[in-house]
Amino acid sequence: MRLFLLKRNSNILRSRTLPMPFSGAGNGFTLIEIAVVILLISIMLLVAVPRLPDSPLTDQTRKTKRWVILKVQDLKERAVRDQKTYTLHVGIDSKQLWVTSDDMSDESKELAEKNAFKLDEDLKVLDVEYPGDQKVESGRADILFFAKGYSDRAIIHMSNSDARFSFQIEPFLSNVKLYDAYTGFEE
Repeated sequence: MRLFLLKRNSNILRSRTLPMPFSGAGNGFTLIEIAVVILLISIMLLVAVPRLPDSPLTDQTRKTKRWVILKVQDLKERAVRDQKTYTLHVGIDSKQLWVTSDDMSDESKELAEKNAFKLDEDLKVLDVEYPGDQKVESGRADILFFAKGYSDRAIIHMSNSDARFSFQIEPFLSNVKLYDAYTGFEE
């Protein structure tokens, strides 16, 4: 209830709120107010709570995919910058990937193999394919990255328990094409 008072010395109209008598109605929240508050809290939780990590199998597969893609790009850049030939070794049976350069000593090459990127138990290198239907299905396959900025053309085929995937390395492109299937060269 509002009461308007007129001050004696001025013509300003002022309002004053008088207390309402206590009644049971109006002391709670409406259903709409509660729904809005719950909605706002839900939105804040969706933004604030970090995503749960994926399953360990998917995480290791993603880690391997990232490693191969970034390592190939890095090797192409390093070969040009350092003006030397680098080799990406793919240990098909040992499930390892490592890098050497043409000017490394035998001891350094052995150390690089010892400190290789190791694939998870679930991941497996199926083969490495080169143009002309050449495939290396066991042992070790080498992919060369030359100082002039190009590399061998190759496809690394891998699989895990769920799927197969392929990394296509092109001689003059720095990006690696990743296929979520077993692919070959299109002739």
